[in-house]
Amino acid sequence: MVTEPPRRRRAFIAVGSNLGDRGATVRGALDALDAAADIEVRRRSSLYTTAAVGGPPGQPAFLNAAAELCTTLEPRALLERLLAIEQRFGRVRSVPNAPRTLDLDLLLYDDAVVDEEGLTVPHPRMHQRRFVTEPLAEIAPDVVHPLLGRTIRQLDDALRQQDAE
Repeated sequence: MVTEPPRRRRAFIAVGSNLGDRGATVRGALDALDAAADIEVRRRSSLYTTAAVGGPPGQPAFLNAAAELCTTLEPRALLERLLAIEQRFGRVRSVPNAPRTLDLDLLLYDDAVVDEEGLTVPHPRMHQRRFVTEPLAEIAPDVVHPLLGRTIRQLDDALRQQDAE
């Protein structure tokens, strides 16, 4: 009997850091993902500096990026891997939107829609956050949000227009 190789899926993640050596942390986290046997980092966006949104006042600015992954992991297993890498880079969860060494968010997983305890894909607020749409539009402008039916470029353009008003 011939065993089929695991199916490779395309996923997109957001990466952020606002504590410590932000650039080294973001690059290190993406390198750690790429070093895993079941994940390949296909594309990385540029790094974007953005003000912290929500959370305690006076936080340092974030360094944000997005990446395209190719993986054989299912969404839950990929999320668990992202959380493990956050911990490896010193992430401590306290109050919501608190400063953090590393934040890895699963944004999209192929065109899947997942709504489970602790896992929602597409990320429920990605289309409301320019610090997500801008780097994602750099590497995946024509990818369509499976619930909104709009491309990442269209979502980013809408946020840019809101910011200009």
